[in-house]
Amino acid sequence: MIMKLSMITTLYYSAPYIEEFYQRSLKAALDITPDVEFVFVNDGSPDTALEVARRLSEQDERVIVVDLSRNFGHHRAIMTGLAYTTGDLVFLIDVDLEEAPESLTTFYTALVNDPQADVSYGIQAARQGPSLRRWPGDIYYRLVNALSDFDVPRNILMTRLMTQRYVHDLLKHQEKLYSIEGLWAMTGYKQIPITIEKSYKGTTTYSWGKKLSLAISSITSMSSKPLTAIATLGLLMAIPSGIVILVLIAQRLTGYTDIEGWTSMLASLWFLSGLIIFILGIIGIYLSIIFGEIKPRPYSIVRDVYRQSQTSPTPRPTLPPIGPQKTAPLLSTPEPSIHKGS
Repeated sequence: MIMKLSMITTLYYSAPYIEEFYQRSLKAALDITPDVEFVFVNDGSPDTALEVARRLSEQDERVIVVDLSRNFGHHRAIMTGLAYTTGDLVFLIDVDLEEAPESLTTFYTALVNDPQADVSYGIQAARQGPSLRRWPGDIYYRLVNALSDFDVPRNILMTRLMTQRYVHDLLKHQEKLYSIEGLWAMTGYKQIPITIEKSYKGTTTYSWGKKLSLAISSITSMSSKPLTAIATLGLLMAIPSGIVILVLIAQRLTGYTDIEGWTSMLASLWFLSGLIIFILGIIGIYLSIIFGEIKPRPYSIVRDVYRQSQTSPTPRPTLPPIGPQKTAPLLSTPEPSIHKGS
């Protein structure tokens, strides 16, 4: 029986890379198996990425294009696309060619050499780019691993080769706010790290705001330790505060007064006020996560799926014209006659 291999990637400002990505990925995949499929997930890309991917689907029956109704985010697009893969093995890689598609051979060899493993994933040999771009990543991984219940490998990449049973169990996670690296770790199975080279094209669609939001979501969705730390901090502050209160009461009873120390008191007031606001902010983040999780909103919305057998979009329903419309008169239903016997 021939093994089937699924290649999946997401599209967002990706039009310049799609053709080369497809050609190089196809060549690497065919070196392993003749049964290959491509799943391109258009995550609301504002450029011509959808048109380029659709042309590929018209030319190659192995190409499937999943078009989301808007931009839902990189991680949600990945999870949505994984549900459309049917291969025995699934190779996830970014389309921007910062990781070489030819690395598929290395990931496949690692799985073949270890029959107990279900995942081989990429680790960046050294973070690229300016130092201002590198050090936030180092801080992020330190915080995540210090506060979460699952260790996330430092400098982990999106590139990974997975068995279908791992993908099936990965998709069981129903969180709407999450860190995909955390989900990878929480799903379990034996996973093999593979060190690969990653180039840096000089630009990224991840703004500082997106990175900060991702870091906060990663920490709060993977661990409740910040809430525990708040309780511990409150206890540590209550003990010395109680001692100071007892000292002040004793001074009052003994008639000792001192007008000095107003500066330190004011500084303490500002510090404690800021600390309280910070604590309330952490609690507010967790409340916002709960608020987002309990609403029955769809995880993502797929507008169309393009295959060679269906390359035209789903037709929109015909809308009536604006203005008063003539309607057919309602037909009155005659009352049934009752036959009375003699």
